[in-house]
Amino acid sequence: MADFELTSRENHPENTIIEVGGAKIGDGNLCIIAGPCSIESEEQIMRIAKAVKDAGAQMLRGGAFKPRTSPYTFQGLEDDGISYLVKAGHEVGLPVVSEITDASQLRLFDDVDIIQVGAKNMQNFGLLHVLGKTGKPILLKRGFGATYEEVLSSAEHIMAAGNDRVILCERGIRTFETYTRFTFDVSSIPSLKSLTHLPIIADPSHPAGRYELIEPLSLAAVAAGADGLIIEVHDRPDEALCDASQALKPDKFASIVEKAKGVKAAI
Repeated sequence: MADFELTSRENHPENTIIEVGGAKIGDGNLCIIAGPCSIESEEQIMRIAKAVKDAGAQMLRGGAFKPRTSPYTFQGLEDDGISYLVKAGHEVGLPVVSEITDASQLRLFDDVDIIQVGAKNMQNFGLLHVLGKTGKPILLKRGFGATYEEVLSSAEHIMAAGNDRVILCERGIRTFETYTRFTFDVSSIPSLKSLTHLPIIADPSHPAGRYELIEPLSLAAVAAGADGLIIEVHDRPDEALCDASQALKPDKFASIVEKAKGVKAAI
């Protein structure tokens, strides 16, 4: 696989493990990442940080730059949001994960532990090349119309630029089905694991689109071999400014964490 010299399992049979702040992603570890879709205030992210830490999360996620489909919806707190996220993570002792949408924002991510590339930027090759020159772990989400080879090609761009700390994320693809927000492609997890040594985690929140579907999708992902989950949690979902319908309350999130650990142990 000449086009996948760095990502291919053929050239790198051992599983890659990426360690961040004591948490390990890859090779049998189950890393749980949780937090709100959007950082809405300093108080909000601090409350949720404490709640997800208590529920078993190993990393805190939160969006400061939001690439929303409509220009009239909440676009994130941007610089202030990153500052609030980093502060909350330090306060509760969790590494933080946040999405970058443009290379010009990189200066703000010095204290962000994992930089996320969203589905809409999976093939933003200019951004991928810039991120490839950093030493930061990159969480690369599969585009909702991307094949397995295409997501691996995007990872290859990052690695070819010098950064081998790449984590893949399955977040659902667009199909003819409209009952769910996206179609969760659980087969991508074992398929990608056969093709690449890179760890792969699952985002059950986006394909579900509704909180009641997140538990079964989470457990299915773990059963299929996912190295972790990234889940949207909000302590006041009725007040959420982004993706309120798929936000889990902390108590339900805690229940999913315990069940996911049970599934992981069983397999």
